[in-house]
Amino acid sequence: MTEPQQVTDWDAIYQQKFDGLEGPPGWNIGEPQPELAELMRQGKFRSDVLDAGCGFAEASLHLAQQGYTVVGVDLTPTAVAAATQAAAERGLTTATYVQADITTLTGYDGRFSTVMDSTLFHSLPVELRDAYLKAIHRAAAPGASLFILVFAHGTFPVSLEQGPKAVTEEELRQAVQRYWVIDEIRPAFIHAHVPRGLPMPDHVALDDTGRAKIPAWLLTGHKAA
Repeated sequence: MTEPQQVTDWDAIYQQKFDGLEGPPGWNIGEPQPELAELMRQGKFRSDVLDAGCGFAEASLHLAQQGYTVVGVDLTPTAVAAATQAAAERGLTTATYVQADITTLTGYDGRFSTVMDSTLFHSLPVELRDAYLKAIHRAAAPGASLFILVFAHGTFPVSLEQGPKAVTEEELRQAVQRYWVIDEIRPAFIHAHVPRGLPMPDHVALDDTGRAKIPAWLLTGHKAA
């Protein structure tokens, strides 16, 4: 039997009050993750878009600026409030942000043509992954696209109990294919600011802005028509 994981205080992290870490969340880079930004440039996103675990919502705010209708869902009130304020300040009337548990999300059945998971999957307790994938599948329209950007296994020490639960390619495949058709899983990177005092493994390189390029998987899939 799988033991329940420790619950991370995400609101404390977004409020910059989490013990041992300083500054805003490292994954908050002020723009969409480059892997997802490239998909956007290629025209892979279709409206309406669900930003699952939106956080500060750089990715969906960027899409809304391009004219997409987006809905961001996050459990953390601080992140949702910040995303809502950013949308208002930028005059983005097609962006909506909702505080809710994405693993039990209801009220959006069949709505979204694209579901985007920018670093959420590895943040969920393992025992909630199935409910999460089922919930976003229910919210997706037939033929909807799915993009998941997730940390690759081996990136972080096993002792990082409250850290991200990185996955192997096979682990990711086995979880997602229960509900979604997988088109591709390929190696990728998650770019992040490294919090002061948090050592990174030697195999993690830096991009040209000094952010860490952390090994990841990018999964592309779709909901059967």
